[in-house]
Amino acid sequence: MPQIPEKIHELTVGQVAARSGAAVSALHFYESKGLITSRRTSGNQRRYHRDTLRRVAFIRAAQRVGIPLATIRDALARLPEERTPTREDWAHLSAAWQSELDERIRQLNRLRDHLTDCIGCGCLSLENCVLSNPDDVFGERLTGSRLLAERRDGTAS
Repeated sequence: MPQIPEKIHELTVGQVAARSGAAVSALHFYESKGLITSRRTSGNQRRYHRDTLRRVAFIRAAQRVGIPLATIRDALARLPEERTPTREDWAHLSAAWQSELDERIRQLNRLRDHLTDCIGCGCLSLENCVLSNPDDVFGERLTGSRLLAERRDGTAS
């Protein structure tokens, strides 16, 4: 991994990619989603502040635990501009995300536990399938062998 001298405060997209392990395309995507920012040189090249490395690490860690990019963007937006996320920032945000992750884990465990039943029946019945229709939530609203799109006024189309 190439070392970047401390006196260099702006990095090229290639330097950020090399240091962060994120692909250049991922960095462009993060920028398009408002997760990181760059300035353009007179030659229209991107330059990232050194703090971007910490932001990218923050983004990638949050993604690894399943946090959606929109949620990550909202969290980063609450930090003062140009400040890197700190250990305290991560602790605060991860505590807030804990219940969301716990719920996802419960859902995944339920899906895992019922996957064999669903495949075993072979029909993928919307009435009985715990994957397509957990707790028969569609049965309370709709009837028929397929789901119908509902209009905003609550009637089936």
